[in-house]
Amino acid sequence: MRHGTTSIGDALREFMNKSRMKPRLMEVRIQDNWEQLMGKTIARYTQSIQLIDNKLIVTTTVAPLKQELTYSKDKIIKLVNEMLGESVVREVMIR
Repeated sequence: MRHGTTSIGDALREFMNKSRMKPRLMEVRIQDNWEQLMGKTIARYTQSIQLIDNKLIVTTTVAPLKQELTYSKDKIIKLVNEMLGESVVREVMIR
């Protein structure tokens, strides 16, 4: 490469890191990988997953699942951040 040039991949990564779309893309990645991260049963009874201001908001109407997820908040943060490859989620809220 010539001096002062960057690869397309590097340019796209830099653009995404500066873009306002990044949080939404992270949310979509979490939604797409939720079943792999948490298992089929939990994924089946999860109504929605949102990422707002580094808070992962998980919605379910199943009371025992709410309780289980509440006890597993630290594990969820760890699993999601490992899957994303960076520390995006700082807090989990169960609704």
